[in-house]
Amino acid sequence: MLKNYMTVAFRSLANNRAFALINILGLAIGMAACLLLLLFVRYETTYDQWLPGHETAYQVQTFHNDPENGRTSAQQMSAYVVGRTLAKDFPEIAQVAYVSMGKPVILQDGAATTAEVMMAERNFLDIVQLPLVRGDRRTAFRDMNSLLLTQSEAAKRFGSADPMGKTLSMVRNGKTVDYRVTGILKDIPRNSHIKMAYLVPFNPDLMGWQPEFYKAYGWNSGYNYVQLKPGKSFADIEPRLAAWEKRNIAPNNVGGTMVSEGDTTDWKLAPVTAVHLGPATDSAMTPTNDAKSITTFALIALLILTMACINFTNLSTARAGHRAREVALRKVMGASRRQLIIQFLGESLLVAGLAMVVALAIVELVLPRLSDFLGADLNLRYFGDGGVLLPVLGLTLLVGLAAGAYPALVLSGFDPAPVLKSNRSGTETASGGVARLFGAGGLRSALVVLQFAVSIALTICTAVVTAQTFYARSADAGYSRDGLLQVTGIGRKQIQPVADNMVEAIGRIDGVHGVGRTTIGVATDSRINTLVRVDGNPQPVLMSSYNVDTGFFKAMGLKPLAGRDFDRANPHDDAQFPEGDMAAQAALAGRGINILVNASGAKQLGFANPADAVGKTIRTGMVDEKFGLVPTTIVGVVPDIQLRSFREPVEPIMFVYDRSYMSDMVVRVDAARAGAVRDKVEAVWKSYAAQVPFEAQFADAIVAQQYDADEARAKTFAGFAGLAIFVACLGLYGLAAFTAERRTREIGIRKVLGARNRDIVRLLVWQFSRPVLIANLIAWPVAWWLMRDWLDGFARRIDLGPQWFVLAGLLAAGIAAATIIGHALRVASRSPALALRYE
Repeated sequence: MLKNYMTVAFRSLANNRAFALINILGLAIGMAACLLLLLFVRYETTYDQWLPGHETAYQVQTFHNDPENGRTSAQQMSAYVVGRTLAKDFPEIAQVAYVSMGKPVILQDGAATTAEVMMAERNFLDIVQLPLVRGDRRTAFRDMNSLLLTQSEAAKRFGSADPMGKTLSMVRNGKTVDYRVTGILKDIPRNSHIKMAYLVPFNPDLMGWQPEFYKAYGWNSGYNYVQLKPGKSFADIEPRLAAWEKRNIAPNNVGGTMVSEGDTTDWKLAPVTAVHLGPATDSAMTPTNDAKSITTFALIALLILTMACINFTNLSTARAGHRAREVALRKVMGASRRQLIIQFLGESLLVAGLAMVVALAIVELVLPRLSDFLGADLNLRYFGDGGVLLPVLGLTLLVGLAAGAYPALVLSGFDPAPVLKSNRSGTETASGGVARLFGAGGLRSALVVLQFAVSIALTICTAVVTAQTFYARSADAGYSRDGLLQVTGIGRKQIQPVADNMVEAIGRIDGVHGVGRTTIGVATDSRINTLVRVDGNPQPVLMSSYNVDTGFFKAMGLKPLAGRDFDRANPHDDAQFPEGDMAAQAALAGRGINILVNASGAKQLGFANPADAVGKTIRTGMVDEKFGLVPTTIVGVVPDIQLRSFREPVEPIMFVYDRSYMSDMVVRVDAARAGAVRDKVEAVWKSYAAQVPFEAQFADAIVAQQYDADEARAKTFAGFAGLAIFVACLGLYGLAAFTAERRTREIGIRKVLGARNRDIVRLLVWQFSRPVLIANLIAWPVAWWLMRDWLDGFARRIDLGPQWFVLAGLLAAGIAAATIIGHALRVASRSPALALRYE
């Protein structure tokens, strides 16, 4: 019996090669798309699950919500003191380790480079158990001069030589420390929230932080990791966090108002496996993602697979009339309906199996390219840990049964008497309950509508994401990106003695139109906030505060909207705190300082117009806490500039002329010869700081990198939207071909009665265009809801106008029409005599 079923199945495929090809290819593409997307979803949802002991490892995250000042943030960083007090007050916490990231200068054989270096407390490896391939875990990280580096970094530094015991020197805050290699870490996979090349013990003496750093709850410059005791979770701690805040966070007196960090800040423990897809995205070591995006990709995978199954169902039911006699004869010969269902399900499983073989071949070819494009380590293994053999077999079985169930019910339900008597289509005489309920033709139309609704919705999403990404990269950010070079590392201790001279020398280069220093640059991680008091406002106002020098605004191309710029000759503009001179410190606090604010800052302080803010005095804690609030005069208001992602609103900023620390240098160069001028800037840098690597990028490249993930998402949507449309058109073509074949006699009669070729084409095209038009009515509201939610994540965004929906609908209709017209023309051009001899 099985042999007979297989023989009939292969014979049926051989006799209908075109439609067998459509069925197999459609299912193969759907399966391949599903596998590719699900491999990516699995990759994204398994971050850090490779870590031994990840079940008890947590990261402490900081959530700031200040509706009074309109500021919110979710950071993976947390203050040093947070980890200490959590471990002290909660017995569920077994241990805590603090981690700081940096890019110190690394010296090896006289050559200076930089790299990501993690400085961690020595029990960090007990909490986050990074695997070692060389060295003893118990002792490798105990000495303060221990150095662990990754396999790839060891090969890069030492080649084929044994790295164990070798020495590297690192310069941090002007201090040079020799480290000895005591262990080799296994390379950290890409699917980890941790990114570093070197690991050294945390040494407070090298950090250069003020004593207040170790007890301030708002100073987030590193990461806290905790290990919970077995069987414990964050849920055991969360109800008691409010009481913990009250016990440990003392309120500060800000101009007579008591303010506590705990009033606007919450802390949570996130399992290390949930960091990547969690809500805390600021200050992440590696790019994050969100659960909504991953859910969307999983949904797209299932939708494309469903579309492929719909094609199979449609074509199988459309061909039902051609197998009516076979079914009738089998029933007359004694075949039961159960046997017929098994036969047709077996044929469906055979097609699904052949399609899966093709799908796996497609996946093998496409996966390396998709992996590189998405920046992920996607791999296809059939056996072992993460093997897909069983899921693939399960998917094949599921697709075969899902795609073949309805056709099997329809075909097995034919009444043999009418079929053998009149040779009418079995779909018209089907006695199956499902067929009577839906009707084969009506169900096919509904399924085609669903296919094109999915395709149109994906097309709209692709268009909107692409347009928003282009807008974010190219829209006016308040400053010109052309020829703006950003140089990092100007704040290193070894550069500070020569920094002023270096800046002046760079300013004299032919082709340099401006140079300035700052603690906030284009897309930097620097976030410095402070509370200020404004007369008449009982509540302190939260402002961002960044240091700049007198060349910053010229280099950025900014002119004051009101007031003036900083003047180096004006001593009241210079807010640099005189270290060690108490009299000078008191004098500075007494006379006050001058600042500039941006337009948003002026509005945040309560001034309706920029001119209203000029000359006004506020009080800030900019000098030192022991002097209290210092009178601070606004001497100028500059335009808003968007230095961060368009997802974030413009910060209300006050700019302070303080040269004690600057992290970045911005250089405005002649855009027409930007590359050559950059080389001259590098030459000047090396002449002043030969032992500090020159690290610089142009602003337009930095901004483009901010939206790489969005661009990848847009291109991924575009690729799979194209696949969805192709699968839909494949099924539409097959249905049109079968429908035209069933209506051959009708078409012949129409031509005999005077119908022209174009009338026949119009008849067929309209019949199959109607489902596409109806699909728009389903796709548009769904796509609008999805894209509105996504665009709400941007402070500056495009309009979600009707053009995206209309264009996507027209594109789908045009593709569908093009799919049908070619076949319709062939049908319409046939001779009526041949058509009337049909059957």
